[in-house]
Amino acid sequence: MLKWFRALMPREDRFFEMFVRHSRVVVAAADSLKSLLCGEGELEHHCNKIVELENEADEITREVLVAVRRSFITPFDRGDIQDLIQSMDDAIDTMHKTVKTIRLFEQTHFDPCMREMGLLIVEAAGLVAEAIPLLKRVGTHSTRLSAIAEEVVRVEGRADELHDQGLKELFNRHGNADAMAYIIGSEIYGDLEKVVDRFEDVADEISGIVIENV
Repeated sequence: MLKWFRALMPREDRFFEMFVRHSRVVVAAADSLKSLLCGEGELEHHCNKIVELENEADEITREVLVAVRRSFITPFDRGDIQDLIQSMDDAIDTMHKTVKTIRLFEQTHFDPCMREMGLLIVEAAGLVAEAIPLLKRVGTHSTRLSAIAEEVVRVEGRADELHDQGLKELFNRHGNADAMAYIIGSEIYGDLEKVVDRFEDVADEISGIVIENV
């Protein structure tokens, strides 16, 4: 009965517009992080860009949270809206944290596994950006949304493998000779792994929305 009633009521489609804007900002930040790790262009330019984009994402997140409080009708559960936007924002916040680590330790060169993790971050961000507009018609797109969530989980699994491989290579290279280099490298690997973990959190939120609304 409740679903039937909600179907008759006007929906707040601006939520989807805000989600899409946020996802595009996250994709742009992922692209900058990948370019930073791969040595494409000036490192500081990419660092500054990620900080700028993180601030933009925070502003969109605030817009969504204000809209949730003020809207009589929302496209799906208010808690799901809040959790989804927060998980998306956590992803770009963790990219920002990665930049802070890189700047703190003045790193300018990055291991091959780090660069590959950067590519996976771009892939995960792109998958989320594909999924977000589909939520507007979650019933119609439930199969693709579920498939996207599974793909993000696959990406996260590959990132875990690269994290472990990278740490092993770091230890073999620096473990007995340069403990600080190992510590710094492991910190960056940890940050990159957490970025992908946050995208898995987004995928979990999307899966939950599909289950609740189909």
